[in-house]
Amino acid sequence: MYNKIILIGNLTKDPELRYTPQGTPVATLRLAVNYRYKQSDEMRQDTMFIDSVIFGRQAESCSKYLNKGSAVLVEGRLQERRWETNGQQRSKFEVIAQSVRFLSRRGTGQEPSFGVDADAIPPEETTDLEPF
Repeated sequence: MYNKIILIGNLTKDPELRYTPQGTPVATLRLAVNYRYKQSDEMRQDTMFIDSVIFGRQAESCSKYLNKGSAVLVEGRLQERRWETNGQQRSKFEVIAQSVRFLSRRGTGQEPSFGVDADAIPPEETTDLEPF
């Protein structure tokens, strides 16, 4: 089985940093990811909101250097989390990040200039299993 996801998006709020009882840093990022598609003769755009969980030193770096509106590339795996609230079963899909790349904001003059509207660029390292 193969489970890999790559997302480019902007944070909708500041990262939330917390620690496990063993002292491992854990950060949660909420990403807004836009995608465009054509319906009839009209181009449409929708936004998905996706949570990503980061562990270890990278979680602390995300908490320190990222804030609401920051552009990031998140690479990881998709996971479903299940729990029960008031006798009702709930579930949620989230990305368990293996790496997070900080991207510059549009119009800052820094390279590279990515935003959620930028065409998705695959990472430098690819394998024969990836469809690009």
